[in-house]
Amino acid sequence: MIYTPDDLQKAREALRVWEDRFDRYTGNNPNKYQSDIKSARRHVRVIEDALKANGTIPLSEKEKLEKELDVAFPDARSKQVVEYDGRRFQRRFWPIEKSRSGKTVTEWGRGWVEIEEE
Repeated sequence: MIYTPDDLQKAREALRVWEDRFDRYTGNNPNKYQSDIKSARRHVRVIEDALKANGTIPLSEKEKLEKELDVAFPDARSKQVVEYDGRRFQRRFWPIEKSRSGKTVTEWGRGWVEIEEE
């Protein structure tokens, strides 16, 4: 699907509405609105990723570097250290989304961290 910056703005607004509803909720159900918030966050991520992929939203310098590292080292494993352009980087993964119980990760984020010389 092709997204526009207006779609991103609408998705962010929908996320803000769900988060506001949760903030105003005074009941004793800690899971109230959580599935809606999780879905709205996922929708915002999908739209942002699509807009960055097609160039509508420019990538930051860090995102450009991470993209170059992903191309240069597509099979890098977690905590693997690589050298690129005379600098050392380590592959990192972190949980973006967990199951309702919080025990299972349903979506992982990934990136690169520059390692300082020791």
